Amino acid sequence: MKKTILTIAIGFSAFSLFAQQATNAETGSNTNLTAQDATLLPKEKSDDFEWVVEQFADLGILRYQIPGWDKLTVNQKLFVYYLTEAGYAGRDMIWDQNYRHNLEIRHALDQIVRDYKGNRENGDWDKFITYTKRVWFSNGIHHHYSTDKIIPEFSKTYFESLLSATNTKLSADVVKIMFDPELDNKKVNLDADADLLLSSATNFYGVDVSQKDAEAYYATKIDPNDTKAISHGLNSQLVKTPNGIEERVYKVNGMYHESIVEIVGWLKKAMTVCENDQQAFALKLLIEYYETGDLKIWDDYNIAWVQTTNGDIDYINSFIEVYNDPLGYRGSFESVVEIKDFEASERMSKLADHAQWFEDNSPLMPEHKKPTVVGVSYKVVNVAGEAGDASPATPIGVNLPNANWIRADYGSKSVSLGNIVYAYEQAGSSGILDEFCYTAEEKERAKKYGSLSGKMHTAMHEVIGHASGVINPGVGTPKETLKNYANTLEEARADLVGLYYIMDPKLVEWGLMPSLEVGKAQYDGYIRNGLMTQLRRIEPGKTVEESHMRNRQLIAAWAFERGKQSNVIERKYENGKTYFVVNDYEALRKIFGELLREVQRIKSEGDFKAGQALVENYGVQVDEQIHKEVLARTSTMNIPPYFGFVNPILTPVKDAEGNVTDVKVTYADSFTQQMLYYGEKYSFLKPGK
Repeated sequence: MKKTILTIAIGFSAFSLFAQQATNAETGSNTNLTAQDATLLPKEKSDDFEWVVEQFADLGILRYQIPGWDKLTVNQKLFVYYLTEAGYAGRDMIWDQNYRHNLEIRHALDQIVRDYKGNRENGDWDKFITYTKRVWFSNGIHHHYSTDKIIPEFSKTYFESLLSATNTKLSADVVKIMFDPELDNKKVNLDADADLLLSSATNFYGVDVSQKDAEAYYATKIDPNDTKAISHGLNSQLVKTPNGIEERVYKVNGMYHESIVEIVGWLKKAMTVCENDQQAFALKLLIEYYETGDLKIWDDYNIAWVQTTNGDIDYINSFIEVYNDPLGYRGSFESVVEIKDFEASERMSKLADHAQWFEDNSPLMPEHKKPTVVGVSYKVVNVAGEAGDASPATPIGVNLPNANWIRADYGSKSVSLGNIVYAYEQAGSSGILDEFCYTAEEKERAKKYGSLSGKMHTAMHEVIGHASGVINPGVGTPKETLKNYANTLEEARADLVGLYYIMDPKLVEWGLMPSLEVGKAQYDGYIRNGLMTQLRRIEPGKTVEESHMRNRQLIAAWAFERGKQSNVIERKYENGKTYFVVNDYEALRKIFGELLREVQRIKSEGDFKAGQALVENYGVQVDEQIHKEVLARTSTMNIPPYFGFVNPILTPVKDAEGNVTDVKVTYADSFTQQMLYYGEKYSFLKPGK
């Protein structure tokens, strides 16, 4: 799916700068909590909408609007409201999934921010507020992207004084973990030389469950010849007990009971205002899944959900993406509620309509192509609310379901989050383009076509990228065969499909692009980002660890090396600055096609060694000279590399008899305001339970 979502590689423009690197034109307050911050009541925004909320550390916070809200019926607005509340009800779960002490720490930080009466006008308090906002943004104490532990820049003694002054309880052991850079310092470790579980702090597994333990457990559960296998481990925590290894299932009367009961309650309300019977049937199955934890019902739900294509409202809700599990089994909770953008969806529907043409004309080996592509749908949607792993950092595109056999037999849904993209565009800056484009022609092409090229690549990544290709019979799923490299290789495959086709004249013929200059803008931006600008997200001395970043560097570095002899991509060095310039776009397209063919072969055949070599040799190591240069060239730009969003707040309006007559949209004044509001309204799990 997504992630792919959000962070997938696209071309540079005001929009794509945000989606790849995230830029910002101006900042708001980033330190002291004001009296207004402490007020949890939202206010309506004026017509002069404020897109940029604030900036702190390496993060920027934006707002988004909900276009067409007033055109919805009251029942449709209520449907959206109930679905968003169901998402927020699960917020505690992503915190606990990310790390076992996150909820305790969040409750302590929230209480200090609300109750501290001491001096808020000094450097230590500023550092504390910045740390707290970073933790809020990441849904825990590990960075949302690098997954490195966020180390406080204030002293342990100062923190203990804040705990004491506000009568806040937090165990000494947890405080020690917060400040010790060696303890639980990595949420997700993908280092092939380490035990992937014992070296990862993620709470999907008990602290004493090793990689060997988990792999042995699932070896007894999984049949590689089962062509319709359930998604083993998707909704559970794997722990050691006196009776051996067991799964603690997320369900009513199981793990996360308190949150899941709340989710189910809101979903049942949503069923009363569904737009059609298909929506109601799918929601009924989702409720049954939450109540039982039965993964067979999860498959039934996904089949019903993917076949529900009528109606203006759609949603994502459950334990879905597996990026936070080093072994790729367990899904992080997330929720996205969507309203269809009819005009934009109609324009882009040709991609889904021609899904079979894309598959038939792909450079894949014939035996790795789908003979029949079924059920592919594509829509542009406007987000009404996000929660869990989709917030504050959001995807910009989503493709689901993830089960390969459901995708093959029933199809998939792909969406682009139109109002999220639009919000990026409104708050954009061209600083990165000015610095890293080699020629005026390259920069002007990026400014003119970069937004469209990014949208087209995102769409093709989701619609035809994730929907393409087949796995050979008896090979097993990528999480079993490719292990810790599966996510990187899947994202690379989807990106390569988009890259290969964005230079195809058919897109011009179908009216999706005005010319192939759009494709050239995408190639320029992708190479520039993969080889240089994304490195600003990495600290000096570190390697590339996040799957999407590995994917982008892998593709760009492999293409650069492959085309060296014919100078397809040229490395230039002028006035102390490095540039990568595409000289032959058609040749680069062929190179992308060659790599796509090989990545699909690796996935289809489950070739772990080849996949490992590809990722490790091209996607992991950092050119230290380039890295140092990129950091120096961007150090004065005041452009944070990551962005996220505050959500609109939806409030039902009732008449004197208590009947809902409308649902009002309001906006939090600050990131702090929203996070304290969430902490008070949606805290259902007990810390440390």
